[in-house]
Amino acid sequence: MEVIKIIGTDDTPNVILDANNNIFEISGRSLPEDVASFYEPILDWFDDYAEETNKKTIFDFKLVYFNTASSKLILDILLKLEEMYEAGKDVLVRWHFPDDDEDMEEAGEEYADIVEVPFEQVSYSLD
Repeated sequence: MEVIKIIGTDDTPNVILDANNNIFEISGRSLPEDVASFYEPILDWFDDYAEETNKKTIFDFKLVYFNTASSKLILDILLKLEEMYEAGKDVLVRWHFPDDDEDMEEAGEEYADIVEVPFEQVSYSLD
């Protein structure tokens, strides 16, 4: 399966979708100018991946900031993971946030309430 590797910028997140090596991660800042076109290949990749998933899929969100437009596309990714989970696949979402960032912690909690997927909140120190 094709690997997606996008190097982040000030406005776009790092994205690694590598089924062969079990790496599924979005990190950094997400405020792309055209959020739909940035996330479209990622969502398309998930459609292909859902056809033949790995034994276990652990998706790591390590975002430090995202804008409102990105929040909808993040939810779209989570909904695709929910579909896989509801189809009997082993899926886990890990939402990483700095231990002093209540906004990112709350964002993870809100997403966890919306989707029916096993969800872990993972705090880390910036020290």
